[in-house]
Amino acid sequence: MRNETIRYLIVPGWQGSAAEHWQSHWQRSLPNSARVEQADWMTPRLDDWVAELARNIASDPRPTILIAHSLGCITVAHWAACAPVELSRRVRGALLVAPADVQRSNCPQALRNFAPIPRQLLPFPSQLVGSDNDSAASAARALEMAADWGSEAAVLSGAGHINVTSGHRYWEQGFAYLYRLQSGIEQQIRQRA
Repeated sequence: MRNETIRYLIVPGWQGSAAEHWQSHWQRSLPNSARVEQADWMTPRLDDWVAELARNIASDPRPTILIAHSLGCITVAHWAACAPVELSRRVRGALLVAPADVQRSNCPQALRNFAPIPRQLLPFPSQLVGSDNDSAASAARALEMAADWGSEAAVLSGAGHINVTSGHRYWEQGFAYLYRLQSGIEQQIRQRA
């Protein structure tokens, strides 16, 4: 990977990621980064969101690392479950932060069309980061999703939904998870060489 130009593709969740959100800060600071822009952030439709993610991945031949938050994580899982092999191979890995459990009893109605959450292994390495007090997904559900997807998992203490409201504007700690993911990908590439 050190010899390739990696594109970082930011995949926001419900309501998008405002300028103060860590995903926006990361987009401004990571080289070769882009963002999936959904047509409707407030009333998300699964098919539309998956199609827009697919379009963004297909539009650039460079190897890509997905950086998803909340409903963006669920969008990635749905895309991966139906993506053609030639497109899924473009994705080198995914950082999945605070995945939204769209199957929980108190899930907002606008998100319920994303259920059920795909349970198959992702076809690329992934790192899931959850929290033990996230109202969008319990720590147990985050760990269950990580196990289903084959993701390495980390559960942070008291981090909430890992967004602006929970005090994560820049979320510099998150870069450690991104670097861990990239190091694991590089190690796999070296082992295959």
